[in-house]
Amino acid sequence: MDTKRPACFKAYDIRGRVPSELSPGLARDIGRAFAAVFSVKKVVVGHDIRLSSPAIAGALTTGLLDMGADVLSLGLCGTEEIYHAAFSLEAQGVDGGIIVTASHNPADYNGMKIVVKGARPVSGDSGLVAMADLIAENRLPALAAEKGRQTAISLKNEYIEHLLGYVQPDRLRPLKIVVNSGNGCAGPIIDLLEDRLPFRFVKLHHEPDGTFPNGVPNPLLPDRRDETARLVREQGADMGIAWDGDFDRCFFWDEQGNFIEGYYLVGLLAMELLQKEPGGTILHDPRLIWNTQELVRAAGGVPVMTKTGHAFIKERMRREDAVYGGEMSAHHYFRDFGYCDSGMVPWLLVSALLSRCGTTLSQLVAQRIAAFPVSGEINRTVADPDRVIAKLEEAFAGGEKDSTDGLSLAFPDYRFNVRKSNTEALLRLNVETRGDLALLQQKTREILALIR
Repeated sequence: MDTKRPACFKAYDIRGRVPSELSPGLARDIGRAFAAVFSVKKVVVGHDIRLSSPAIAGALTTGLLDMGADVLSLGLCGTEEIYHAAFSLEAQGVDGGIIVTASHNPADYNGMKIVVKGARPVSGDSGLVAMADLIAENRLPALAAEKGRQTAISLKNEYIEHLLGYVQPDRLRPLKIVVNSGNGCAGPIIDLLEDRLPFRFVKLHHEPDGTFPNGVPNPLLPDRRDETARLVREQGADMGIAWDGDFDRCFFWDEQGNFIEGYYLVGLLAMELLQKEPGGTILHDPRLIWNTQELVRAAGGVPVMTKTGHAFIKERMRREDAVYGGEMSAHHYFRDFGYCDSGMVPWLLVSALLSRCGTTLSQLVAQRIAAFPVSGEINRTVADPDRVIAKLEEAFAGGEKDSTDGLSLAFPDYRFNVRKSNTEALLRLNVETRGDLALLQQKTREILALIR
């Protein structure tokens, strides 16, 4: 994006330091720009637990009201509660939604995720750039002659009922589950689900707290991983779950306290959903594919590879009428959830899978990890990413090539994907093999030597 545009406008959302990159004044202008670009009439607005979030959400709301748009205020909520409101209230005239959140970013950051009618995402290509240009060029239209109206609402009960529709609570085993909310927004939702499910929850960092007394809510940080794993082992739990701050992603630990790579969850979730809809289409990203494709086909589904990124996946899901789409980054998308990503639906489905199969989570994934070991995503800073990708393509000539997202090259016993970061001079590498850990290590070393 042009440097004169506000720095907080990113490819898929709005995100920046408060107040230098995102202030209440700018938030008000963002509200005005959103109303102007999309001509919205009724917008749902919510915010996460950050200390700066209420003021930014209030200013955003003022900007929308100034343009004559009505605002339904959800207050404290997770990102997917805005998605749910946007698609479930579409018939009542809701044509937009904004959550004020910076998810797992440090405490001095905030941001916004924006959707339009039917919970369709707004990204740089579909409106964020136009909004940024209106603000940067001081071309915001005049205020409306009649202001919109603000109404405080709660949809938590309706949202909980929707979540419970993915499982049959009377068929679930009485599992013991460690839940780590990271002092983010997930805790209140777990409390509402608790009375409706046969689970015993062991709660860690459960209360929403924008001071982040236990560190930023990023479950992938080493100390965050360790604390969840340790509690699973201490409590003899059936599994552990942790969420980022706005709980649009969830992460899993098995009953032994082992962290499970998001890649292996895609196949498990696909299996469970295909039980209900045999022959359904399942989308997956190109970084790691073999395990997902094998499980989907075995369950009678149709695997379809699509470019990484929520805007691409949501658009393709609508086009394919896909029942589910999964990314190894722990974003999981569901047709019945407005084609949006959810951090609550996945763990409910895994609980149903454990109950139906009568097995442990480690048993479900161990065979898959052994069948298709992976390198995990490896990031390397390079001066010229395109030149390095061309060098890799030449060095590994003869492989089956795919350019859905970056460069994928597949051979009979191994494959890899290398792709550029959207925002930095980084290359992201993923390698997988067919059951050969030594080959995985060898090929990962070879590829990294060329990247360096």
